[in-house]
Amino acid sequence: MLILLPPSEGKTPPATGQPLELDSLALPGLNPTRERLLRTLMTVCQSNRTRAMKRLGLGPTQADTVERNARLLDEPTSRADEVYTGVLYAAWDPPTLSDPARKRSDEHVAIVSALFGLVRPGDRIPAYRLSGTVSLPRLGTVAGVWRARLGPALEELVDDGLLVDLRSGTYVNLHEPTGDLAARTAKIRVLHEHGGTRKVVSHFNKATKGRLVRGLLESDAHPNSVGELREALSDHGWTVERDANRLDVVVAQL
Repeated sequence: MLILLPPSEGKTPPATGQPLELDSLALPGLNPTRERLLRTLMTVCQSNRTRAMKRLGLGPTQADTVERNARLLDEPTSRADEVYTGVLYAAWDPPTLSDPARKRSDEHVAIVSALFGLVRPGDRIPAYRLSGTVSLPRLGTVAGVWRARLGPALEELVDDGLLVDLRSGTYVNLHEPTGDLAARTAKIRVLHEHGGTRKVVSHFNKATKGRLVRGLLESDAHPNSVGELREALSDHGWTVERDANRLDVVVAQL
């Protein structure tokens, strides 16, 4: 089983740590693309700050993010699962996992990144700002850069197992599994049920997914199919309904 997560737009800049070493990251075959994106992003942020902020979709209070992007090769790094700090990551809370679950996390979780393609939780990265929707000079959209390159890397990580795809729409656009892998991909949707009505939630969708990841890792579950994943989640008290390869997790309380 491989659990595939989106990154978070919010990141915690490491206070200390060695600078980025691309050769230390998982999936070194992605390094040529990582380096092109990295250097292009740095060049954009080292030139005109106002234009850089507009290109990256940043507001006036985020100028420090542009400055950090401009010196990414000199910025300190930390584990990816400590740099990403959004709602999903807060609910997953990797630093408080048991030691066995943290080890399973390093083996069974991957994170999609607009800058690095795919990273493992233990990969050491700097805090950066780059969305999958951004278009960079001479490279085009970030999603377009990665679309053809992530397929082989993802298939390498999943091997013949189950892919649990928890990405948001923006990062699904970087690569959509096809063929045999698509048939072995489980997608999860979170629905809030209240007063007989169900609706898709956003903020709490991320929190619920974070708790699902934590539960799977702490329980040492090893589902090999969408059906087995549904059983594993149901065993932990979740209300789960299946529609082909999609699992709907229905929650009554947010």
